[in-house]
Amino acid sequence: VIVWSRAGYGGSQAYPEARTARYMHREAEEALPALLAELHIEHPVLVGHSDGGSIALLFAAAFPEVPLGIAVMAPHEFVEAETLAGILAAKTAWTASDWPQKLARYHADAPRVFSDWNATWLSAEFRDWNIESCLPRIRCPVLAIQGEDDEYATMRQIDTIAAAVPGTRLLKLPNCGHSPQRDQESAVLAALSEFVKRLSGS
Repeated sequence: VIVWSRAGYGGSQAYPEARTARYMHREAEEALPALLAELHIEHPVLVGHSDGGSIALLFAAAFPEVPLGIAVMAPHEFVEAETLAGILAAKTAWTASDWPQKLARYHADAPRVFSDWNATWLSAEFRDWNIESCLPRIRCPVLAIQGEDDEYATMRQIDTIAAAVPGTRLLKLPNCGHSPQRDQESAVLAALSEFVKRLSGS
């Protein structure tokens, strides 16, 4: 398993320029292919959460012959009213809670991580962001996981994937918010294990 921090996250250097509404396309079509090439990985199984899930979907659509499969947790394909409400609430929580200290445990520049995410998603240019048209180009197996209590999205997000990509397996988890890997760890690990075993045939 290889786990990496995207540009600006963890200890990775940030992009020198400002983030745009196509930042996930850039990750999927430029950064991720470069990383896989550097590591000599030809056919990965990608596992992504939230933006990472969207990036995995975009990669699988842009390079349909490359991934063996993709598992996405709480991915986004379009902006919902629930998304904007949740991000606005997060903006308030950032200034009124210990969020800055919590994020600082994982990111070298936590304020920029938060502000880049929050400002981009709340920007006018991002309101029409939508990657639904990319989904039918995906050819690999897909596992899509989402919590029933996701504070940033509805089940329409993963239902949209299933409608566009035949054979998609959906896992809808009760008592689970935007981070299934944290809120329902056992269920997520079991689903991922079964998914990878099925792909590898072992």
